[in-house]
Amino acid sequence: MKKLIILILAMLPVAANAKIDLSTLPTRDTVQLTIYNSADLTLARESRQLTLKKGTNKLQFSWSNTLIDPTSLEMIPLESAGDINIQDLTFPPRVRNLGLWNISSDITGLVPMEITYLTSGITWRAFYMGTLSKDEKTMQLQGYVRVTNNSGEDYENAQTRLIVGKVNLIDQIANLARKKYPYDRPGVYPGRPQSTLRGRSEFKKMLLSRSLKNKASATKSDAKEIKKEGLSEYFLYTIPGEETIPNRWSKRLPSFDTASIPVVNLYKYNEQMYGRSVVRFLSFKNDKKHKLGLTPIPGGAMKVYRDLKENKHLSYTGASSFKYIPVNEKVELNLGAVQNVVVKPTVMNRITKDYRYNSHRNISGWTEVKTMKLQVKNTRSIPVKIEIKRNFPQYWEIETAQKYEKIDKDTIKFTITLKPETEKTFQYELTIYHKENYKIWNQKNQ
Repeated sequence: MKKLIILILAMLPVAANAKIDLSTLPTRDTVQLTIYNSADLTLARESRQLTLKKGTNKLQFSWSNTLIDPTSLEMIPLESAGDINIQDLTFPPRVRNLGLWNISSDITGLVPMEITYLTSGITWRAFYMGTLSKDEKTMQLQGYVRVTNNSGEDYENAQTRLIVGKVNLIDQIANLARKKYPYDRPGVYPGRPQSTLRGRSEFKKMLLSRSLKNKASATKSDAKEIKKEGLSEYFLYTIPGEETIPNRWSKRLPSFDTASIPVVNLYKYNEQMYGRSVVRFLSFKNDKKHKLGLTPIPGGAMKVYRDLKENKHLSYTGASSFKYIPVNEKVELNLGAVQNVVVKPTVMNRITKDYRYNSHRNISGWTEVKTMKLQVKNTRSIPVKIEIKRNFPQYWEIETAQKYEKIDKDTIKFTITLKPETEKTFQYELTIYHKENYKIWNQKNQ
């Protein structure tokens, strides 16, 4: 620990000019970080063995060059609570980055204490790696979390907990930490600090509700798996074991590793949305059938590779990102445009007929008939499924031998599965009734 300085001053019950014993507090025994991803907010919870003497003790706490919110500082004894009274926390006049706890003790000796505070500058984000099997029917999904520490404080051997969920801050913790004095002016604050977080007491109770005593431990050879649990409107992810996260460092922590998740590969062609490109999509569901579904999956970026089974080489397939995936919800990843699956529409013939004229001899309606050819080609070494959407004006009819599905009044969809390195060509005739010729369409479809 580099930045925080904590000292005990034991006030001996002797003459006024008696010597004051000054001792340096031992290093932290444990520290736990609970980090939000929706706000610049982290709850730090640390335990220390304090040497107390019977009578009045003074505890000095300094947070220079850190982003700690001093108004959030709290301390409680973990043992002998009935013999120890944390009387108050004061901030001496004209002294920056320093607080003084007054502690009354009926006992002498080592007492475990817990100190909690809110800090900013520590963030986390999730990211993922998907490795498709050679036939691309299943995927290994590996999750990671990157924790970045710019708080000004080193955290050695910290248990790390991550929270997904929104929190409504009245004041940003970083702004509170950068104040010249905790309450904008020097002097002793006579009571407990005002809340800077709506429902702070409830919020801290929620965060502190999970004990640090039953810490999970993992050896270096063991793969870690994040423990996940619901917590009110939030979701809590606990990383087993302890991690040292120095200031100005980022650290990648493994989240989970699930093999052989069933996936669906789908290629889509939709000129209205993607232009003339074929776009590849990869989908799976966060449920038990897909070997997931125990917890929501935090949103993040994902890179997808394909296992070539040749000297353990991987082939890069694409990248995408997704939002928070609740349990039993499906996610569809857009992996981008491809060139190994091709859809080529061609106008083979076009005529217009059935012209209508208004009283001024201007054209008020006509019928257009187009013959279209669609060439679909799969140059890959595995089968592919292709979804082709065609968008038409409001009044239309189609004739084709190829099976299709009507999505809405303006859209149809062809779904085609092609074997490896094959192609298929089919045609359809599209009749479009323009302007007043919709009356012809109405008569045919009454």
